[in-house]
Amino acid sequence: MSKDIRIQRLSGDALIQYIPELARLRIEVFRDFPYLYDGDYEYEKKYLQTYINCPESVIVLAFDGDAIIGASTAIPLKYETDEVKKPFVENGYNPDEVFYCGESVLNKAYRGLGIGVRFFEQREAHAEDLGGFKHITFCCVERPLDHPRRPADYVPLDAFWNKRGYFKHPELKTTYTWKDLDDVAETAKPMTFWLKEDRNA
Repeated sequence: MSKDIRIQRLSGDALIQYIPELARLRIEVFRDFPYLYDGDYEYEKKYLQTYINCPESVIVLAFDGDAIIGASTAIPLKYETDEVKKPFVENGYNPDEVFYCGESVLNKAYRGLGIGVRFFEQREAHAEDLGGFKHITFCCVERPLDHPRRPADYVPLDAFWNKRGYFKHPELKTTYTWKDLDDVAETAKPMTFWLKEDRNA
């Protein structure tokens, strides 16, 4: 690990060259609990293309030298899928006023250095640059406490998210579908949204 860690916001065609490396990193990181994602490289490339195609999206990249060691995605909620927008519409939110932070992935060797904070700062700055958002949100998977793959030393990120101003909203729920490690087929996973009021809106 070098001290040459830099954070950069990119959108659109500037991301194309990084798609293969980002897809591999996402598959590597999401294998761990709580996601346990049995990744698919072609799906990841297609998913990341969404951010290239949307002019208002952003991917925040973390570099150590020339190597990508982390990434964080975000996009206005109005461009997301129906499964993401539905709980907001049903609870009286205007999707045009919500900015959705997708996923953050970070190489294990670089955790605890404040990069996760930088990811939130940069995504929130992008939302502020775009303007018009009353809320910023993300969601996380809900796993049972007795899940067989739950590490004994696992600590949820709730306290970190609270410190960043995000709070869990149990009324905002959806499901995402993916194939878990050791499973033979995809299954639906319960997801709960966390919300922060954008005081700059």
